[in-house]
Amino acid sequence: MDFKKRISDYGISIGVLPRGELNSITDVAGVKVGHSTLADGPVQTGVTAVIPHGGSMFSEKVPAASYVINGFGKSAGLIQIDELGSIETPIILTNTFAVGAASQAVIQYMMDDHPDIGRDAGTVNPVVCECNDGFLNDIRALSIDRKHVFEAIAAASTRFDEGSVGAGRGMSCYQLKGGIGSASRMIEVEGLSFTIGALVLSNYG
Repeated sequence: MDFKKRISDYGISIGVLPRGELNSITDVAGVKVGHSTLADGPVQTGVTAVIPHGGSMFSEKVPAASYVINGFGKSAGLIQIDELGSIETPIILTNTFAVGAASQAVIQYMMDDHPDIGRDAGTVNPVVCECNDGFLNDIRALSIDRKHVFEAIAAASTRFDEGSVGAGRGMSCYQLKGGIGSASRMIEVEGLSFTIGALVLSNYG
């Protein structure tokens, strides 16, 4: 996070709950986010990786669920999340035509870490979600490949850039520039404190 101005810097506060220290999804313990951004003439796209925790994702699966409010994304991995209720890989965000390449990259990344995958331990479920950045990016160039996914995962940190970076590079939203945003809120339930974090890839309208 390079500390560009955020909405709170203008005295605007959304809601009544207190923010986390970074006001970011990475206020949730163990979560990290990284980007790989491609910005070269007509190619304006990228990859964003969300790491669910700092341990072995395959061995220590994260409880998960998915819900489609309004959309028809070409995602990968949501059916297994719905069936088994867990995530076992980094979550990758990218453009619509890069879902296949990103899925293969995540599988390779996980196999490199776990030689038993596909043999003794069964297969692995890559989670890749997308938005169409074809208005600002030459999506037909198929620019995303394995190295960009690896770069995004390697760059993952608790502090990460927001805006026109990673998967958000080519996004647009209601004729404004779309991109990556994040926030967190602190809540208490029956005397216990919890952190809720969100990461948004805005691309709509």
